Amino acid sequence: MPEPIRVRGSVVVPEAELQWRFSRSSGPGGQHVNTSDTQVELRYDLAASAALPEVWKLRALERLAARLVDGRVLVVRASEHRSQWRNREIAAARLASLLAEATAPPPKTRRATKPSRGMVERRLENKKRRSEVKRGRGPMRSD
Repeated sequence: MPEPIRVRGSVVVPEAELQWRFSRSSGPGGQHVNTSDTQVELRYDLAASAALPEVWKLRALERLAARLVDGRVLVVRASEHRSQWRNREIAAARLASLLAEATAPPPKTRRATKPSRGMVERRLENKKRRSEVKRGRGPMRSD
């Protein structure tokens, strides 16, 4: 992959920080599978990376802690296709999406608000209407 992996905005992971490994893949392919190293393993040392801002790096290390090998290396595998090139593209895309998701800022905290008076009245009116509809479905009684 000559082009670097784009995380978010202008932040990219350069090719020099990535380690590619190739091995034989299982699955369809016939005799081709027995001779070709099509499975791709992409390793990225997140803790030692200079490409990510420090805040993003800490956030990603915390959020991806369960996926990291030795607490620092992120490993992505791809073996869906018979072509090594396509598996490389998939592994790079997975790494980019994982990093983008892990470095995203936390969502804004929700501030509690009260419903407007009109909204409360409409809700209660709808409840009364539904109640009348359901009461009308019962057996006819003569009171």
